[in-house]
Amino acid sequence: MNESTITSRDNPIFKRLKKLAESARARREARMTLLDGDHLLAAYLDAGGQPHTLARSVSFDARQFEQWAERCPRARSIVLPDSMLAELSPVATPAGILAEAAWLAPTVMDTTPLVIVLEDIQDPGNLGAMLRTAAAAGATLAVLSRGCHDPWSPKALRGGQGAQFVLPLQSGVDVPEWLEKFEGQSVALALAEEHRLYALDLRGPLALVVGNEGAGLSEPVRRAASMSVQIPMPGRVESLNASAALAVAVFEAVRQRS
Repeated sequence: MNESTITSRDNPIFKRLKKLAESARARREARMTLLDGDHLLAAYLDAGGQPHTLARSVSFDARQFEQWAERCPRARSIVLPDSMLAELSPVATPAGILAEAAWLAPTVMDTTPLVIVLEDIQDPGNLGAMLRTAAAAGATLAVLSRGCHDPWSPKALRGGQGAQFVLPLQSGVDVPEWLEKFEGQSVALALAEEHRLYALDLRGPLALVVGNEGAGLSEPVRRAASMSVQIPMPGRVESLNASAALAVAVFEAVRQRS
């Protein structure tokens, strides 16, 4: 295995990786991202991806890294000082290995649609968790509004734990326009609505619509949806976290379909 050691922050490869770590625009223009840690790299490989660059910190086990390099025959391997690799990682304690990788574009499944529609989800961990929930439920598509956080950011990828590699995504979408064209039932999750989630038949083509963590759904999105429903909450709390609300709704659809 041939490794290149990079020690200067002015190195063009490091500067490129740094841009991918920090800039949604850079990721969008290159259609590339950074995968931090063994788990994301394994999930990417399992989904059929092949990274362009593999990077390890000086302190990362060289023999373990060689095993990863063998699984990534087309990738360039580089070694960085621990401090420089830490600048590329989204976590305080980096795993010591990361990969520069192209976005994957999973094929939309030819089955009864089970779509999640997310409006202006801002927290990257929250967004990643919602995509992970949707992927686990067998959702066929995730539709993200223009105001959503970048689903390919390193933090969103950590939250998704590989969901972005297997769940088809549409980003930057005008949600009311998309809902008006959707040939199925679109259900907006909201508070204090007359209709209750568990009373609905969710077995047909379905889009579940979830709004911003604080503001909820915008009025244009609520009007464009087929209906708004509430999740019954007998406890003494005001609302569910957006990610939890989606999980309840999407797995109710799974329960009905199974």
